[in-house]
Amino acid sequence: MNKTIAVIRGDGIGPEIVAQAIRVLDRIAQKYGHTFCYEEVDMGGNAIDKWGEPLPASMLEKCLASDSVLLGAVGGPKWDGQPAALRPEKGLLALRAGMGLYSNNRPARLWPQLDAASPLKPSIVARGIDFIVVRELIGGVYFGDHSTSETDGEKKATDIMAYSEHEIERIGRIGFETARKRRHKLTSVDKANVLDTSRLWRAVMHRLAQEYPDVEYSDMLVDNAAMQIVKDPSQFDVIVTENLFGDILSDEASMITGSIGMIPSSSLGEGSCGLYEPIHGSAPDIAGQDKANPIGTILSAAMMCRYSFDMPQEADAIEEAVNQALNQGLRTGDMMAEGCRLVTCTQMGDAIVSHL
Repeated sequence: MNKTIAVIRGDGIGPEIVAQAIRVLDRIAQKYGHTFCYEEVDMGGNAIDKWGEPLPASMLEKCLASDSVLLGAVGGPKWDGQPAALRPEKGLLALRAGMGLYSNNRPARLWPQLDAASPLKPSIVARGIDFIVVRELIGGVYFGDHSTSETDGEKKATDIMAYSEHEIERIGRIGFETARKRRHKLTSVDKANVLDTSRLWRAVMHRLAQEYPDVEYSDMLVDNAAMQIVKDPSQFDVIVTENLFGDILSDEASMITGSIGMIPSSSLGEGSCGLYEPIHGSAPDIAGQDKANPIGTILSAAMMCRYSFDMPQEADAIEEAVNQALNQGLRTGDMMAEGCRLVTCTQMGDAIVSHL
């Protein structure tokens, strides 16, 4: 196959981790007879520095013309003083909206080699951690109206959270279909005891549940879900929820797996072109030091092969190469443990490529 991949190296550690993912993709192309062409795209802080805005229209067009998009990370304190419309994160929001990516899928899987790295008690870890958070990505409060006014010397800020039935239904179907491919269990997370948006969310999800009698369905309030993820994560298979709740819960879920640097994600819409990125940030404190963990980005490339390119064998090969590197006892600083060998970002990439 010939595939064009839009590459957003981004800010902070982004260029370092993306470089290792590209090495893995190049090895996959060589091994399986594919051709991957890379289209460089500026987005985030580097785009602000170069073009004066976080996502120029020409860069969005490059992404839309590609078969998939690989992203490192964006943001950093360098751009904290920018006006709200010119923050690096605005580029990411605009990219998701421009590509029509309404579903963000974040697996929370504890690799057995990292059991000791989980902050949870061994008795909890022993039950297993393997679930996916399906997060609605382009609706809710992040995309609602935001305003700040001042009356009698006092400021008041307002953020609008809104959802329509079709937005809930399309992400709900992703949740049910994902559950069908896993262990047939879906938990819908909301705040229906307080929010009108959540009451509508729950009504739509109940209607959809009638179409999926083979999936065990349940509702859970978001505050309870936050507690249950650390109390007994083994109870979850697929969690589906709205944008703000999903942002928070998926970060919590990633941390209990031992290292946020291990977790990939995919953002998908109507077409096959998706956005693939690790869930961690740009880590400017270690940028340029070759210390970052590239595995989340490499596993994101595996998800790209699986979901956008229909290359399950290649995705399996990447995941197994990661497994073998962990079996060697190789660890970056974020997941270092007694008896293991500390390696750099590049050395971890070397090991994974060698196992391919």
